[in-house]
Amino acid sequence: MKIAVRLLAAALVAAPATTITGADPPGFAIWSARDLKAHDAALPAHVAADHSSRETLADYGDHRFRMLYRDTDGNPEQHDAIIDIVMVQSGEGALQLGGTMIGRRTTTAGEYVGTRLDGGERHPLGPGDIVHIPAGIPHSFLVTPGKHITYVLLKIPGTSAQ
Repeated sequence: MKIAVRLLAAALVAAPATTITGADPPGFAIWSARDLKAHDAALPAHVAADHSSRETLADYGDHRFRMLYRDTDGNPEQHDAIIDIVMVQSGEGALQLGGTMIGRRTTTAGEYVGTRLDGGERHPLGPGDIVHIPAGIPHSFLVTPGKHITYVLLKIPGTSAQ
């Protein structure tokens, strides 16, 4: 019985809580503030070795919604053909944007990670902030020790400005 209750609770957290009626078109979804708070509360329980936890809220093929929790700095990344739109839900941190990616390696075609960024600009982030990161710009999320940041990430197709 406990397993059944846990599976039901996990299913409720994983799906949009707002009922979608038969009149809504396929692919329509709403994540209410309450839904996002439930995801936010659940993510810290699943932190991986890289000090992050992530969940795909929806994947529509050419774009997707994810929710991420970080309790330490993330590795810098760059996407040649993907725009990142970030909506901060809780916590605080900074976005390091631009500069030179050190230790850059290709993960898949047009996708890169590195060990750090030299230069660039730091932008403080907190709940309610929305950020548009153009394709082709190296970026990294920074978190003060003892703090965290949780955000919804929308990845959409784009072209590099470089």
